Amino acid sequence: MPKPRSAPDTIIIGAILALLTIGVIMVYSASAAYSYHKFGDSFFYAKRQLLFAGLGVFLMFIVSRLDPRFFYHWAKPALLVCFLLLIAVLIPGLGILRNGARSWLGIGAFSIQPSEFTKLAVILFLSRYFTRNAEETRTFKKGMLMPLGIAGSAFALIMMQPDLGTGTVMMGTAVVLIYAAGTRIKYLLGLSMLGVAGFAGLVMAAPYRIKRITAFLDPWQDPLGAGYQLIQSLFAIGPGGLMGLGLGMSRQKHLYLPEPHTDFIFSILAEELGFLGAGTAILLFSILIWRGLRVAITVPDMFYSLVAAGVTGMIVIQAVINIGVVSGAFPVTGITLPFLSYGGSSLTLTLVAVGILLNLSRQMKE
Repeated sequence: MPKPRSAPDTIIIGAILALLTIGVIMVYSASAAYSYHKFGDSFFYAKRQLLFAGLGVFLMFIVSRLDPRFFYHWAKPALLVCFLLLIAVLIPGLGILRNGARSWLGIGAFSIQPSEFTKLAVILFLSRYFTRNAEETRTFKKGMLMPLGIAGSAFALIMMQPDLGTGTVMMGTAVVLIYAAGTRIKYLLGLSMLGVAGFAGLVMAAPYRIKRITAFLDPWQDPLGAGYQLIQSLFAIGPGGLMGLGLGMSRQKHLYLPEPHTDFIFSILAEELGFLGAGTAILLFSILIWRGLRVAITVPDMFYSLVAAGVTGMIVIQAVINIGVVSGAFPVTGITLPFLSYGGSSLTLTLVAVGILLNLSRQMKE
């Protein structure tokens, strides 16, 4: 009789460590001039990124060694805690306002972003929900209405911050889980039309989002306003060519491209390391996706399979949106690139999620 593997998927580990290495190097390269100007330390952001990467890798390996039943039993309490944190963020005096969004809670010298952790909590909870209701997932109430109500409630709290980017990734991941659980296709088609209408409504409700849409269609209509970020991003990607300008040689990071070490780090990567560097990063993401889907297909338990699909889907959606934004394929949203962009909560959460994926890879039959 086949036995579970004794070790996690080493290909996933290799891809993650390679992405983290590229990320730390690029965070330093993209932020050195700005951090020296602001803090007098060109390594300011790089050191913090390395700290969070080290913490995340430590947690990743800890999580990979847990009893996998732990995730099933704690899925419900985890989501409840995340809902409480999402509410706490909205309370004046508790939530920290940054760039127009009240999305952070301060803890000492650091801060956390509850919406990031909510993405993983929703994956675990919906996977548990579908496993417990496996025989009714093809009904509208159990297969569509209930899970959408859960994810939609979290989305509503995230939008009150507001944070459309994180909310979009979370809802996209929820749809992946609904599909993987076996919900009827006709319900998903209806959901798609409802989602398009809802997204249009959210865009129309905020003037700055309308400007982002129009800037996406023609950034040169407002080159110093709504179209500025996309234009500067394309100015970074274009000159990169095949080999790039060389590591550390970016021009756009010198106060031309906003947030070069966070949302637009892929632009700096393409500028300095060219098509080969950008292609290498995309290849590593592709390897991670391939192995994640392999885990989802191979594990014998429905809960494990759905969690693996959800974690993989979350990373795919976030990476595709970020790369699409910086290359002009999608409107500008505040979504970081997993493993590469600077950010403590996002990086730590994603590495914990990968730890769960590694844990589940142990459950595959040899």
